[in-house]
Amino acid sequence: MIELLFTACLASEPSQCEQRSLLFTDITPMTCMMGAQPELAKWQMTHPTFQVQKWQCRTLNLNEQDA
Repeated sequence: MIELLFTACLASEPSQCEQRSLLFTDITPMTCMMGAQPELAKWQMTHPTFQVQKWQCRTLNLNEQDA
């Protein structure tokens, strides 16, 4: 499983940021990197009060997830 991990900050209060992620199955990290910007643009359109600040693709390690 590949995770697109990104930081989203409130447009009206840029110091208030949250980490968010989108999960994908059956894609490679390279495919994630190539398709990340369109996916983030879609996310931002449905969350207009936020701005994406930074992002990365990584292999999701299920052992690292919070319970």
